Parts: sequence; C-alpha cells; structure tokens
Amino acid sequence: MDVEVGERGIRLGQLLKLANLVETGGAARGLLESGDVLVNGEVETRRGRQLGVGDVVECGQERVTLT
Repeated sequence: MDVEVGERGIRLGQLLKLANLVETGGAARGLLESGDVLVNGEVETRRGRQLGVGDVVECGQERVTLT
C-alpha cells in the first residue's frame, strides 16, 4: 500500500493509524514495543519517529511505502 505524505512527513504512530494497522495510539505503542514494526528493514520502537517520502514500514504481512 502506498500512502502519500506531504513535505513535513508523518510520525510512525500516526501512520500506523492512518494505514489501519492499529485503531489507537495505545495499540500502536504496544505493537512497537513488541518489535513487530520495521522501518526500512530495521526494527523500530519509537512511536514518534518521523517518516518521510521513500520510507517503507512493514508490520506482519502489511507493507506501507510513503510517497
């Protein structure tokens, strides 16, 4: 799935909600703490991580590319 973001990008927790991978910020925190979220192929645990165009977020079978 591709998600279009503006010049300012988006925070990881917001992206997880926008892409319907989680329903709430609390759920995003739990998912990140479990180590199940990859950003550009590396485990990411920071909900506030700033993402930009070209970043790829993976969670289970889901893959989100920022455009």
